[in-house]
Amino acid sequence: MPQSTRHSRNASTLCVIMGGGQGTRLFPLTKDRAKPAVPFAGKYRLVDVPISNCINSGYRRVYILTQFNSASLHRHISQSYKFDQFSGGFVEILAAQQTLTDTSWYEGTADAVRKNLIHFLDHDFDYLLILSGDQLYRMDFHKAVEDHIETGADITIATLPVGRTEAMSLGILQINEDHRITNFVEKPKEPAMLDSLHLPAEWYPKLGISGDRELFLASMGIYVFSRSIIRKLLDNNLSDFGKHVIPEAIQSHRVFSHVFQGYWEDIGTIRAFFEANLDMAAELPRFNFFDMGSPIFSRPRFLPGSKVNGAHIEHAVISDGCIINQAKIANSVVGLRTVVGPGTELNRTVILGSDYYESLESIVEHERTGQPRMGIGSNCRIENAIVDKNARIGDNVVISPSGKPDNLDHPLYYIRDGIVVIPKNGALPHGTVI
Repeated sequence: MPQSTRHSRNASTLCVIMGGGQGTRLFPLTKDRAKPAVPFAGKYRLVDVPISNCINSGYRRVYILTQFNSASLHRHISQSYKFDQFSGGFVEILAAQQTLTDTSWYEGTADAVRKNLIHFLDHDFDYLLILSGDQLYRMDFHKAVEDHIETGADITIATLPVGRTEAMSLGILQINEDHRITNFVEKPKEPAMLDSLHLPAEWYPKLGISGDRELFLASMGIYVFSRSIIRKLLDNNLSDFGKHVIPEAIQSHRVFSHVFQGYWEDIGTIRAFFEANLDMAAELPRFNFFDMGSPIFSRPRFLPGSKVNGAHIEHAVISDGCIINQAKIANSVVGLRTVVGPGTELNRTVILGSDYYESLESIVEHERTGQPRMGIGSNCRIENAIVDKNARIGDNVVISPSGKPDNLDHPLYYIRDGIVVIPKNGALPHGTVI
């Protein structure tokens, strides 16, 4: 395709990232921050993934819709994504707001877009790209928009081939030979229903799918809408795209599938977030942050390189600005500015790091009152845990979910999905055993 044509089509696409609701499935990580602002993989935020996919696809007009605890998200976006003033690019947050005609908050994804259409329609665009703010994947959105144009679709839905087990927890789409979507079923459980939805194996070569295992097409929650149709589709009270708007539109509009093949993970739960983080420490992680052909962008922090004083480290991600003393770290992610004391052992632990280095005066004052310094103390044993930002873990602390219920609320910590979570700014006194 000529560069001028590609540029004109890039300029005609507006991107909208859904920031999600209260993020209850990611609580307590969302207790004081919006879901897209949750730290991830040591030095990033969840929202960096969809924003980077937009930038790498050539799309530089991005709105993020959010309504809960958005202060840290605002700070991160304003400090991370600054485009040349002559390029026309922007990444902006649209938080839910009360107006003279509407005092309600976002009721769902479609409702959030409906309430902001007045802002979107001020822009010159032909295609509206709707994305989720809590998924991990790398996609060239330009290919999805190209499919949308070539098929003459009103709506294009990005779909992922999945097996029978995964299909039971996702929205499954059925297509015809032209990739037009003919049916949508949310989380099908009945074997007979699943049997009717599987993708015909004889279509695999045309779709570029190798192998012969049974597959279903799952919605990724990524949509391309034509400008001419979005206003009509939202001229109602339907609140959600996946549950309401899309199923109705399949019956009345041209809705097509763009089949994506690659790693994709919905990281909306504590377990999924935990496992996706730990996978970054594997020798061959499923998502490759080292792919500089499509880099994941974030805020430049100008931190020093991490310092390791005689530690034993295997299969771990150590972020910028850390000080690791004589510790043992395995299968773990250590976030920005983390200090780990000598004799400590970390296994299957995700540390989200610190927002700042604690001053000597603060350390002395905390020690005077018997409180630990920021970071991980000496001679600790921590496994299957998430330690949120700015936490203070004292010396001789043991943290493990072993022998405890899968879900528990405690004044000092939480357990979710069998994982201990130390909340942001939390403190565990010296000698605490969890």
